[in-house]
Amino acid sequence: MTLRQEIVGNAMQMAVCTLNPGQTVYCEAGKFLFKTANVSMETRLGGPGARNAGGGQPGGGVGGMGGMLRQAMGTAMQVGQRALAGESLAFQYFTASGGEGTVGFAGVLPGEMRALELSGSRAWFAEKDAFVAAEETVQFGIAFAGGRQGMSGGEGFILEKFTGHGTVIIAGAGNFIDLNPADFGGRIEVDTGCIVAFEEGVQYGVQRVGGLNRQGIMNAVFGGEGLSLATLEGNGRVILQSMTIEGLANALKKAQGGDKQGPTGGLFSTHSG
Repeated sequence: MTLRQEIVGNAMQMAVCTLNPGQTVYCEAGKFLFKTANVSMETRLGGPGARNAGGGQPGGGVGGMGGMLRQAMGTAMQVGQRALAGESLAFQYFTASGGEGTVGFAGVLPGEMRALELSGSRAWFAEKDAFVAAEETVQFGIAFAGGRQGMSGGEGFILEKFTGHGTVIIAGAGNFIDLNPADFGGRIEVDTGCIVAFEEGVQYGVQRVGGLNRQGIMNAVFGGEGLSLATLEGNGRVILQSMTIEGLANALKKAQGGDKQGPTGGLFSTHSG
């Protein structure tokens, strides 16, 4: 059952979803905007298919006590992963009954949204906080890019992973551009904060900007990019955003008279709360 959705707006887009009777869509806590009266809302700690103390299913489900224990352990693992990743611990589920229903969602930053269609053949990976909403047939998980890459790349350490069949809606800052590394010799190098999402089959990595020489130091200190760039290699879709969260935060601080970037950017940037 395909999710019927329309992305509306310009600077701050919204996704308006039309649900068939019995159809369910879920979102991360904080992304819900509005719904019609015939759409029920349920908050759960677990991902799609989970039932827990936040929204139990009468009768204990299939498998008796052992099945309930496995389900509880699976939910606890999901919650632990999300806590480690700094993600919201709960999902909100919306189901239409007695006819078609409408529910609206939005991201948290000025920018675009995109609906991705999963066929089951390829997963999608997205940066933290990109997820907005998805059909219940889409599984949400947490992927780790690897300790060495993550510690070097900052934003790239923790990724959201989407598998299964159906529609998943993501959001980012600024405007989106779609690229395929295969169209650029098989590899592109990107500011680590500009990656929104990429298909399975695209290899993600982090590389140092220049060597430990004069030019490398100039890049790091005065170039505003720090010491690392993200690398994307292979053949698959990549979605980049024109604005980074760090850049937006610095612009807001500067507008309030509290410019923390300093005259040179790069390594001289400070990001106090």
